[in-house]
Amino acid sequence: MYPQTRLRRLRRTEELRALVRETALSPRDFIAPLFVCHGENIKNEIPAMPGQYHLSVDRLVEECQELYDCGVSGVMLFGIPAHKDATGSEAYHDHGIVQQAIRAVKAAVPRLIVIADICMCEYTDHGHCGIIHDHDVDNDSTLEILSKQAVSYAAAGVDMVAPSDMMDGRIYHMRKALDANGFTNIPIMAYSAKFSSSFYGPFREAADSTPSFGDRRSYQMDPANSNEAMREIESDIEEGADIVMVKPALPYLDVIQRATQRFDVPMAAYNVSGEYSMVKAAAANGWIDYERVMMESLQSIKRAGAKIIITYFAKEASRLLRNR
Repeated sequence: MYPQTRLRRLRRTEELRALVRETALSPRDFIAPLFVCHGENIKNEIPAMPGQYHLSVDRLVEECQELYDCGVSGVMLFGIPAHKDATGSEAYHDHGIVQQAIRAVKAAVPRLIVIADICMCEYTDHGHCGIIHDHDVDNDSTLEILSKQAVSYAAAGVDMVAPSDMMDGRIYHMRKALDANGFTNIPIMAYSAKFSSSFYGPFREAADSTPSFGDRRSYQMDPANSNEAMREIESDIEEGADIVMVKPALPYLDVIQRATQRFDVPMAAYNVSGEYSMVKAAAANGWIDYERVMMESLQSIKRAGAKIIITYFAKEASRLLRNR
């Protein structure tokens, strides 16, 4: 007890603080989400996400090389298709934009982990994450399309697939399809607890994926529910997920911590577009110290238990960490 115990003793200098620091960030913790589009020499900034871009495959390869040189573990690819239809057919076409990007990145930067998001919302003309029947997303017919997409990405050489659709049974169906096509070594990172969040707005602008009718609350999770999140995560693990994810990250740190205490599988967290853009906007107005808020946000995600952080801050944070 005080005065013998003085907790401030170990806070006196930066060297002492670093010596006893409980949570340490590394560039290896980060996965950078990237948006790839058709064309050549395209690098167009996304208005709602300063510092993030629509990249053609050639410019995407350059960005991937920079991320690898910064020590970032990998990238997660989202496609901007040239054509949209009711079934999102470019998502599973052998020459779709993500398939092209996978081949190019793995040829140029073979040791960078390439993860492909599996969903239909960017590819459908209605903007929903599945096949529409009677003005609703039909769960079971959607599973066929998602599995075709996963197999197509695996054939292109992807290192990991990450289904984000939140359909029931998609991990089991996808694992079965991958194994049947000889891709038993391709891991699945499941968006297991993906909440129906208001923090996705900038991403929907970036991916042009806003639903043309209704919303996604019939398949994404209710933000009020933590017990249900545990059921979703447990179900995905039982169906064969190798890594599970909570999305978004910062409003759901309690869910991340609870899941890591309960399940002995690698935990990922997605520091989503709204979280990123709010920090960027506040910094642009001079309201916050940008670098300190960025690093504090990422540190809180890791402190909660996430081993993998998917974040648009990946390159900036990695450069900052390497320069310390």
